[in-house]
Amino acid sequence: MHPAHAKLLVVSNAPRFVALRYQVRPELTQWVLPEGTVPESVFHDRAADHITAVLRAWAKRQAGAVQVARNLAIRFLRDSPSVGIDPDVCVLDPAPPEGRDLSSLCLWKPGHVSPLLCFEVVSKNHPHKDYKDVHERYAAIGARELVILDPLMLGPASMGGPLAFQVWRADTCGAFERVAAGDGPVFSEALSCWLSLEDQTIVFSDDRNGTQRWLTEAQEERQAKERALEDKERALARVRELEAALKK
Repeated sequence: MHPAHAKLLVVSNAPRFVALRYQVRPELTQWVLPEGTVPESVFHDRAADHITAVLRAWAKRQAGAVQVARNLAIRFLRDSPSVGIDPDVCVLDPAPPEGRDLSSLCLWKPGHVSPLLCFEVVSKNHPHKDYKDVHERYAAIGARELVILDPLMLGPASMGGPLAFQVWRADTCGAFERVAAGDGPVFSEALSCWLSLEDQTIVFSDDRNGTQRWLTEAQEERQAKERALEDKERALARVRELEAALKK
């Protein structure tokens, strides 16, 4: 066989990525929210807390009322109020009228709107959950965007993992589609920012390279104090220079 023909055959037989869109009839008995608090590992808890802290600082900069919640129960069926999901972190825009008194988001109630964005951090105790069908629940509640974060790469290879990031997004037709999967950076349309990983910690940034980073309120305060100290030191140095010049 001619070498050029062999090359063409290899290219034509190369595996391709395919996009699938399918309908799911929810198994509501499997979507019942657990009673009480579900135990979390130290790493999982720290990762979710970091996401919450960064997003709460971001929310304060927004013009409208935006609320960031941690482990909030989201219920979407009036006749089956125990059915739903509780994201590790979610962004509610607009915020429901209860504000900080909100105990659960019930999507049939006035002012309770599907989340703008939800985050799930893959757990060592349940690594299959966030790869198998968790996105189906978020499609059911009408979430506009879902980010699944797996910084420890715990996901099972049998389900296409592990993947540091998965981003699911509702399209204009209402279908929930995975639009990004891999090591990142990935773009969040909901936040208009880039997401990446550094030392197993998620980085929110205005630029793809991760240089214009979003900070927590504590980090912003610490940065402001450091800048104030630097300004003071420069001012004192300038005073010393002037005093030295006058003594000459």
